Amino acid sequence: MSYTIGEAAGKIWRYLDENGPASVSKVSSETGISKNDIQRAIGWLAKEDKLSIEMKGRAETLSLK
Repeated sequence: MSYTIGEAAGKIWRYLDENGPASVSKVSSETGISKNDIQRAIGWLAKEDKLSIEMKGRAETLSLK
């Protein structure tokens, strides 16, 4: 399980590095990461202090620190 989460975290990091800030739903749909795995990976990246999470209206926007 931790391998899958780590892989998803890497995909998210690369996506944000290439495309800039994006909503969780956009990252999920464009990377193909499932909703459960994306939430786990966001937690991983946030714990490592590599991710900023901001609420814009009802959407969470992710960006790299």
